[in-house]
Amino acid sequence: MFDNMAKNINYRVLAIDLDGTLIGKDQRISPAVSKSVKRIAEVLDVCILSGRESSDVLAFAKELELKSPQVSDNGAMILDPLDRTVIWCRALGIENAEKIINLLDAWQIAFIATYIGGTVRDIKSITNQNFIRVSALDLEQHIADKLVSHFYNINYLHVVKVALPYNGMWAVDFTCDGVTKGTAIHRLARILNVTTKEIIAVGDSYNDLPLLKECGLKIAMNDAPYDLRKIADYVAPSVELDGLATAIEQSIFPRL
Repeated sequence: MFDNMAKNINYRVLAIDLDGTLIGKDQRISPAVSKSVKRIAEVLDVCILSGRESSDVLAFAKELELKSPQVSDNGAMILDPLDRTVIWCRALGIENAEKIINLLDAWQIAFIATYIGGTVRDIKSITNQNFIRVSALDLEQHIADKLVSHFYNINYLHVVKVALPYNGMWAVDFTCDGVTKGTAIHRLARILNVTTKEIIAVGDSYNDLPLLKECGLKIAMNDAPYDLRKIADYVAPSVELDGLATAIEQSIFPRL
């Protein structure tokens, strides 16, 4: 589906979400998507921007043979996929993370907390890690909404609800205030020496909204929330129908 797409811009970067965009419920990159991404990576910097931890992002970047910086933890960490080093990160801070995790534990909500070099999923395993992101996992929608409301307007946090396509449930991601995929794309643009108007973004969930708003060409997956689809220049088929490959072949390549 085409909308009023941006024209006459020299696009230089493709920023793609992971879950629900690059991979579907089976947690795999389909052959068609892999072929298209590898083909576009010959002419554009291709960067994954995901809410997931760095190890997952780097694994998929390696599978696609990507060489450009990659973004994990909902914008809180930028990584070099070649030597697996951290280019930049912004942590939640120990005290802030502790408040979140204690509440999740009290509510008996499963979580994952990430730090440079690892993850924690059990409150008993926490020592003095400086956590970068905390995510509440496998939530019914009403619980996710309740959790977002509980932390609404706390000035040291950014809180966002995220669909989990692999099980149909929801997560709630916590990062430091001012850390989103939208702020990450500005930092990534500086690293790559481009403007955000020269970046194409593709996403499917609420945490992709700040990303799409900042980029020159906005692509939403067909099953994305209405808020994403209404600002998109192009709406791609769903991930199950290899929508990212369709977007690359039908929307992106014709504009290069």
